[in-house]
Amino acid sequence: MSKEAFFKYQAQTTPHPLAMEISHAEGSYIFDSNKKAYLDFVAGVSACSLGHRHPKVIKAIQDQLDKYMHVMVYGEYIQKPALELTELLAKHYPEKIDKTYLTNSGTEAIDGALKLARRFTGRSEILAADKAYHGNTMGALSIMGFEERKQPFRPLIPNVRFLKFNDEKDLSKITSKTAAVVLETIQGGAGFIQPKNNYLNKVQKRCNDVGALLILDEIQPGFGRTGTLFGFENYNCTPDVIVVGKGLGGGMPIGAFSASQSMMDCLSDQPKLGHITTFGGHPVIAAAALATLKEILNSKLMQEALKKESYIRRKLKHPLISEIRGKGLMLCAITNSAQTTNRVVTTAIEKGLILFWLLYEPKAIRITPPLTISMQALEKGCDTILEILDDIYKNC
Repeated sequence: MSKEAFFKYQAQTTPHPLAMEISHAEGSYIFDSNKKAYLDFVAGVSACSLGHRHPKVIKAIQDQLDKYMHVMVYGEYIQKPALELTELLAKHYPEKIDKTYLTNSGTEAIDGALKLARRFTGRSEILAADKAYHGNTMGALSIMGFEERKQPFRPLIPNVRFLKFNDEKDLSKITSKTAAVVLETIQGGAGFIQPKNNYLNKVQKRCNDVGALLILDEIQPGFGRTGTLFGFENYNCTPDVIVVGKGLGGGMPIGAFSASQSMMDCLSDQPKLGHITTFGGHPVIAAAALATLKEILNSKLMQEALKKESYIRRKLKHPLISEIRGKGLMLCAITNSAQTTNRVVTTAIEKGLILFWLLYEPKAIRITPPLTISMQALEKGCDTILEILDDIYKNC
């Protein structure tokens, strides 16, 4: 009955969702309605940094529920969880970035960052990357680098152009007409593509030369997943605007964009209410995010992410895996074909392991477990992947 109702009443994102009925989740495991345990190698698509129902996050939520929930639209009242969260972020951002606007999701934060760039520079042109993914609101969709997914929704916002990620020849497209260049620090949907040859620093220098802003999308790499608090710290680059989401919320919905005070103040005047939201900075969600950020900062999870990456790279050696891409616990295994990847992901579910796909790279198996995953659980999941691959390889 639940599955029938799911398809009848709840809008779907694909014709064939996995439709697993969830009973509960704890740590690195999700349990279905039959109480079958599934080891989670996806973490809600990089969102559950501390796993499921981390006790410190739960306590922060419960404590805040005892005080107040929504009381006023964002930005009017002083609400301690949001204030403390933005202050802690400022302490760990590059020095020039000290003010944060809290939103409900990463894609909403991207739209806010686009508005900020146009308002601050007085320019309209936005450059994004081929095979970029920044979300699905109309603004974020407009800078998606995948025409097949955009075409049915055109016309989108105008004056958006594209360059190729890691292609230095395309830097000449950044001109005095450009308001901002928007890039994922590590391209996610394209297959966890890292910047090469100091690429992000070269983009930053070109932006500085022509007066454009560099907006980095840290929605997936952010908050310890790459071994540093923010992914850009690995690549000799300091953006003008940082967009975050996913892993900050501890399993709760959040996004944010951050920049210098002089930039961010542009959204509060001329016009007033230049960017507004009802539920952004929601005190319960901000409390959860604050607890999540403190735990990441005060633990060894970032260092352990790199050790776990090394283990996965050593362990997942197989004739059907051509390479492991990404950094830290933002990884994907590239198989010999889309068919192999599909078989691994679907068979893994039957064996109690949750894997997933990437948006544009059909041969990629997403491996983005919670940062808190134990080495024992990591070994168990990798063994399951190898077992499935061995079976496929024998029957090739």
